[in-house]
Amino acid sequence: MPNMNDILRQAQVMQRKLAKVQEELAAKSYEASSGGGMVKVEVSGNNELRSIKIDPQIFADGDVEMLQDLIVAAVNEAQRIARETMEREMGTLSGGIKIPGLF
Repeated sequence: MPNMNDILRQAQVMQRKLAKVQEELAAKSYEASSGGGMVKVEVSGNNELRSIKIDPQIFADGDVEMLQDLIVAAVNEAQRIARETMEREMGTLSGGIKIPGLF
């Protein structure tokens, strides 16, 4: 039976691994688009918006509300992809155990 020191050591190793994976995932970029690729966005693993690319053709219609909706849709989708990737990777590392405050 493992003693308390062994359990603590294992917990520290797991904590370091989780922190490293979390840092690596945060550094990655996640992209999504909407409107058939008319709006493309990129977010970080921390859900920070890095870039927005808008096809100039979209301005031909002059529909500002549609453009706004496409931006919101693309950002939400990119953030969802980043969040789900983080949850999946962290869940794999933690053996599927949901650790509060981790992700």
